[in-house]
Amino acid sequence: MFILQTSPIDPSQARNICRDPAIGGIVIFEGVVRADQTQGRVVSELLYIADNAPVIAEGEKIIKEALSLFPITEAVCIQRIGQLKATETAVWIGVWASHRDESFKGCRYIIEEIKKRLLIWKKEFYTDGSSAWIQGSQAPVLPQT
Repeated sequence: MFILQTSPIDPSQARNICRDPAIGGIVIFEGVVRADQTQGRVVSELLYIADNAPVIAEGEKIIKEALSLFPITEAVCIQRIGQLKATETAVWIGVWASHRDESFKGCRYIIEEIKKRLLIWKKEFYTDGSSAWIQGSQAPVLPQT
């Protein structure tokens, strides 16, 4: 299951998507916006923009690949788009399996593929009032829907 959403991600609610008593390993990755310094400027928030339909289709494909490549029971990725402040969750991945090793492998596969393949643009906003596109040198041109 791949979910693209504008509302805040609730990690405790996401974890409850799969509740199978036969599952012994749950690996969760939560990527948060960090108030990091980029070239001497402190990040206050990020803007994520996506071409929704292709991102959802590719995200679903990545989840299906993970389910076929690893002996995992369930995999979920929730990707947030829109304006996010420092410390907010940008991506949440949960992978369920009978054993921990499979869960870790599936989770790593999903986050690495998502970072490589999804058409999501990111703009940083800094505490000094400036901003810059980090993925791509300018605002993306998205199709009108």
